[in-house]
Amino acid sequence: MGTRANTIPIINKTYCSSSQVVLVVRRRPHVTSGGGFVVTDCNQKVIFRVDGCGILGTKDELILRDGDGNGDALLLIRRKKGGMVEALSMYKKWKGYTFDYEGSQKLVFSLKEPNSCLVRNNAMKISTEPRVSNKDWDFTIKGYFPDRDCSIIDTKGNIVAQVGVKKEVKELMASKDLYHVVVKPGIDQAFVFGIIATLDYIYGESTRC
Repeated sequence: MGTRANTIPIINKTYCSSSQVVLVVRRRPHVTSGGGFVVTDCNQKVIFRVDGCGILGTKDELILRDGDGNGDALLLIRRKKGGMVEALSMYKKWKGYTFDYEGSQKLVFSLKEPNSCLVRNNAMKISTEPRVSNKDWDFTIKGYFPDRDCSIIDTKGNIVAQVGVKKEVKELMASKDLYHVVVKPGIDQAFVFGIIATLDYIYGESTRC
């Protein structure tokens, strides 16, 4: 219990906390804000913003931004178009890229979306660059995101981040526009919300047109 958590800076160590963090996701309405969502801390400070198709005007593309006044782009997330290869594959691939100071893109994660993603128990696999484990994947997503009940799990079976809805929120809201995400110590929060943004798009939620 007293040991210090290993820090896993996939996007940037700035987004790794030494303690567990609970962040709140609020979806933006398409009509007034173009969709996407905002991530805040317990003090309602904006930590991240996610722009989807309604703002970018581009399908199969998302941007995770820093929540400060500049709103710098931290991650560009795209679905890789594979033509016939993709059509024959069991998976669709999403890739997340960071930007360096000159604007060049660097691959930091890949997510395999099963073609039958609507099956509730169909786990998705995530690999990172550089690799975190010696397997062909580093994390899996278990549970069902549309139910606001899913987790990101490492290769040892540890939950590194968990999506949920507090009981009092469930009772007050019939919609799923508000939910919380628990991020474990040492885990890159920007990476976690890059994955959540991808899930939001896959399941046709706020980031879709």
